[in-house]
Amino acid sequence: MDLPVLSCAASSGGDRTAGGCGTVSGALSHLPEPVRIKVQDHPCYSEEAHHYFARMHVAVAPACNIQCNYCDRKYDCANESRPGVASELLTPTQAVRKALAVAAAIPQMAVLGIAGPGDPLANPERTFETFRLLSEKAPDIKLCVSTNGLNLPEHVDEISRHNIGHVTITINCLDPEIGMRIYPWIFWRNRRIRGREAAAILIKQQQRGLAMLAERGILVKVNSVMIPGVNDEHLKEVSRAVKDKGAFLHNVMPLIAEAGHGSHYGIMGQRAPTAAELQTLQDACADNMPMMRHCRQCRADAVGLLGEDRSAEFVLDKLDFMSIDYDLAMSRRRETREAIIRRMEAGREDKRAPRVLTAETDAMTAIVAEQELPRLPLVPASCRPVLMAVATTGQGLINQHFGHAKEFLVYEASPAGVRFVGHRKTDLYCAGTEQRGEEDEEGRSAASILERTIAALSGCEVLLCAKIGYEPWSSLEAAGIQPNGEHAMEIIEDAVLAVYREMAVTGALAPVRQKYA
Repeated sequence: MDLPVLSCAASSGGDRTAGGCGTVSGALSHLPEPVRIKVQDHPCYSEEAHHYFARMHVAVAPACNIQCNYCDRKYDCANESRPGVASELLTPTQAVRKALAVAAAIPQMAVLGIAGPGDPLANPERTFETFRLLSEKAPDIKLCVSTNGLNLPEHVDEISRHNIGHVTITINCLDPEIGMRIYPWIFWRNRRIRGREAAAILIKQQQRGLAMLAERGILVKVNSVMIPGVNDEHLKEVSRAVKDKGAFLHNVMPLIAEAGHGSHYGIMGQRAPTAAELQTLQDACADNMPMMRHCRQCRADAVGLLGEDRSAEFVLDKLDFMSIDYDLAMSRRRETREAIIRRMEAGREDKRAPRVLTAETDAMTAIVAEQELPRLPLVPASCRPVLMAVATTGQGLINQHFGHAKEFLVYEASPAGVRFVGHRKTDLYCAGTEQRGEEDEEGRSAASILERTIAALSGCEVLLCAKIGYEPWSSLEAAGIQPNGEHAMEIIEDAVLAVYREMAVTGALAPVRQKYA
């Protein structure tokens, strides 16, 4: 099969970092312009971009050179959504074939990453051959690699040669004593090493590799898994250290430790952090460096926008039956990308528009961050912050039915504006069982799914969605979560602040209520 070249370069002449849509909002606004251009259409590195641009992972790296107590790799698995899981392993040639099919079918797919199911740098030949082939066929697609860092220093030059502009390193600690509780062993220089020595070697390699990447101008995101009672408080020190070494973004993720996954932590009953604990730690680390809060802890074969999984549409068996007009696909990719960039820039201009104060808002305290939504009316500084859950399929809009959501984005509104703080996963409520009282394929009734959703939204006071049924509305309201379908198809930040102001006017924001449940 002769694979065509796909190119969707926008305004910068075909460079894989092209885009030219100005500054990005939020925590990345501190970055120099060349770095912002690299990040602005990368859904994993930019909170703004994750509403618009898609990514895909190709599972070409099966082997791993360390063991983590939170990890259990599974192949041929379609029912779990977490790192280390893939439905099929690919050769580099198969991976590129799949990537081009995805690029044709999902024109907003801007990024290809290799994140497993093992460690990409423990499989260097397969990893770099994939990148080489894809660069020849689709030079417009950004390239990323995620690694535990053990073999990173010896591959930094090759990463640079392949124009891999984004690297994610998982760094969970700086103290070998803590590392011993996370990593049972590493495989280093042809021998298995355990205990404190293993953790010390891994930590040294991670820090060395991070500094080498930063020296070459390669963007580094650091992932850290928050493990209550093990490294949770220590991660504040990690955040300071990786910033000093040159990382530009820190992603503190919650431990996934369900017993059914088979990991050591899951079997031993190690608990995961609560949403409030995670946010508190992220906020503390944000004093040191920008935080990534929109991570979905994706599978090793994830495809689509963050929060959606379209990998089943592009398994190898289905590629043979796809009829693709690559010339048309190339044109669609270019047009789609340019339209998204224009839409993002228009949104920023709208947010930067001057605020018109009325006699009513003149009396309010003007405390708002420059990157937030300064043009909207403000509320008194004494008002407490409020968490609001949002059902969305992307594009920064409230555009999803409550019953169709498998996750909710969570925003915090306060007198300082609005900020994205994370997401809450749940189960699909509208699975065909809610009207008949039946159970789904996993034995869950609509009532039990709704109960789990309400628990997942603990601390949220408002739920914004495009539409919601009477039964879930009543249950949410009874739990202290006010459903709201009045802002369907509106920009999320605009709607959140509008609801927040309504709460202020009605006196619902008195500072006596606790910030989080």
